[in-house]
Amino acid sequence: MVNIALWVIQGLLALLFLFAGGIKLFAQDRYREQAEQRHPDRALGLSRGLVTFIGASEIAGSLGLVLPLGTQVLPVLTPLAAIGLAVIMVLATCFHLKRGEPVSMTIGLVVLCMVVAVCRGLR
Repeated sequence: MVNIALWVIQGLLALLFLFAGGIKLFAQDRYREQAEQRHPDRALGLSRGLVTFIGASEIAGSLGLVLPLGTQVLPVLTPLAAIGLAVIMVLATCFHLKRGEPVSMTIGLVVLCMVVAVCRGLR
């Protein structure tokens, strides 16, 4: 039962990070427009290169959440991917706090990533 719950969490996290990373990587202008629409009083404040790096990292992490364990090829990479995504979300939380934006979503993602990292790391 726990294994099924973990797979559901991993699948949902993978889809979310794949989507979020894809927007940052492949539709960066739209990402910037949406950020400015949410907070028209301040610019995003991140370079194009940094946003591209974050997007690529989120896509790689999303694949790392499901592929290694799912294929049984280097399954140790799954908890490492979860830890990497948690680190990205901790940094995102700091960024959003600095801008005075809500952080409940990023904190929730940190918790879910750490649940996957801990539970899959105990195998």
